[in-house]
Amino acid sequence: MTALTLDAPRTALVIIDLQVRIVGMEIGPHTGADVVRRSMRLADAFRETGGLVVIVQAERPGVPEQPPGSELVEEMAPRPGDLLITKQAWNAFHETGLHDKLRGQGIGAMVLTGIATSAGVESTARVASDHGYELLLPHDAMSSFTTEMHEFAVAKIFPLLGTVCTTDEVIAATRAGD
Repeated sequence: MTALTLDAPRTALVIIDLQVRIVGMEIGPHTGADVVRRSMRLADAFRETGGLVVIVQAERPGVPEQPPGSELVEEMAPRPGDLLITKQAWNAFHETGLHDKLRGQGIGAMVLTGIATSAGVESTARVASDHGYELLLPHDAMSSFTTEMHEFAVAKIFPLLGTVCTTDEVIAATRAGD
């Protein structure tokens, strides 16, 4: 595989739904803890190189109080300069203003991580592709309800939308642009 290229200041790392109850589910092929750890490595690399970190949190619509465990895992607490998006649909764009916020900052590319590969991550990837964003999809920084669902999205859907890669490849690309 040829080395990835990434222009950090015009790329957003979008981390999907790393909330306590979601990270704690039985998922595959990667554990929730592995997805959080790899997403944090990516977030650190993005912050170091001037990339935007977007943390997406799901919220159930029309519910006065969210279910227990709806809060972000501690590691995902937004830091200064990060963008927090609260979504009420599968994808992070629907009625959140995310597209306008990204374009307003000159963002034209996106790296997607999170849970679940075949739900929030895939849905966001499809809409991002429709909006013309270049996509990098580190398959080891996401997981799904089953290993089979993850593998299907990674093998069959994601190559149509962007570049399937690894966390290490994305981190190397962020540092190569320094």
